[in-house]
Amino acid sequence: MISGRTSNGLQYAVRKSSSAVGYCALSVRCGTRDEAGYHSGIAHFVEHTIFKGTATKSASVINGYLDRLGGELNAFTTKEEIVFHATVLKEDLQKAASLLFELATSAVFPEHEIEVEKGVVIDEIHSYKDSPSEDIYDKFEELLFDGHPLSGNILGTPLSVRKISRDELLRFVKEHFVPCRMAFTIVADYDEAKMEKAVLKLIDRYFPQSSSDCTFTSECHTFSEGICGQDFKTGQKPCGNYGLPAALPFDKTMNKRNHQANCIIGGLAPSLYQERERIATVLLCNILGGPANNSILNSVLREKNGWVYSVECGYVQFADTGMVTVSLGCDKANLEKCIRTIYKEISRLHEELLSDRRLKAAKKQLLGQLAISGDNGETQCLSMGKGLMAYGKVSSGKENRALVEAVTAEDIREMARTVFDFDKLSRLVYI
Repeated sequence: MISGRTSNGLQYAVRKSSSAVGYCALSVRCGTRDEAGYHSGIAHFVEHTIFKGTATKSASVINGYLDRLGGELNAFTTKEEIVFHATVLKEDLQKAASLLFELATSAVFPEHEIEVEKGVVIDEIHSYKDSPSEDIYDKFEELLFDGHPLSGNILGTPLSVRKISRDELLRFVKEHFVPCRMAFTIVADYDEAKMEKAVLKLIDRYFPQSSSDCTFTSECHTFSEGICGQDFKTGQKPCGNYGLPAALPFDKTMNKRNHQANCIIGGLAPSLYQERERIATVLLCNILGGPANNSILNSVLREKNGWVYSVECGYVQFADTGMVTVSLGCDKANLEKCIRTIYKEISRLHEELLSDRRLKAAKKQLLGQLAISGDNGETQCLSMGKGLMAYGKVSSGKENRALVEAVTAEDIREMARTVFDFDKLSRLVYI
């Protein structure tokens, strides 16, 4: 793999594969948390409407540009990123890459297309409201991060979306779609040196050095830029240590008149930059409620008692904090039994150290899951972009393995006591 950064700050990485399919992605460091001064949901709405026309291509041309080649063009928005990505045959990779840069630099946001897309996004918002397992997650985030930019709903609200204007979209893109906030990644069966040369040529075409609105210096930071009000000339990373203006722990039950009860239990967790704690928390969550049937909560709640169809322990990492959640849906009659069991199993992790054998097995399982999920060109391409945006580098499999292997049983217990501290946990129930 070859990676680098241009003089205007745009990061890139290219990796050779052995597939006939090529993947490319353009990641932009802006998301829902960057919407201050804009209507809620604008980052996600930019993701939708950026495909509706550029200075040289209409919406219909863009929609069919890669489709007619058998390729795919897609995008997604998170609290901290907007990512555009494409999958094509390797011989069409240049066309796909050029299209991503054209969308990011010359979208025109036609008025009539904006109005049509508002209806699409509002329908998307309503569809989430009709799905309790999705809606409760958004509500939990809103309550947990109350008063902080991370509390915002990615989709916005029907009212806020209706108010978004073309001028606002253009202003948001001009402010945030600048090279030092971007990372471009490619995974394809080409010589890496030749790919790097082509990428640099492409970047210079769309971001001529003389006309760049973004001046990069060695003092610029990655994801942490502009967060926590720090002076990044010192090179410091975000404060971490759960230093958010978060709400006090809450315990809320909301009557949604659903057939099933939905529940989320969770709280704050390590940030992207708290390396030792972050890796230990990843392993802890996989042990407690990972996707495998032998995770603790799956074994007890589903396999042994049949109380739930699914239960999951999730961990989301942000630049200045993180969030752990245990989520489940069950019959209302089983809800209290499920909650008691969850707290019982968490208490056990507070008190007991994992045996050497069990810890070794848990590490092997996590490393296997990571290797299998990463054995995909698209996953690699998106992961590379995330690494560049967060850390300014792409970690190797060997580095990631070393981080997981370094976790001790005491680390697991320490993080169980920290992120699942009963005095700090919040709970939200939909019934």
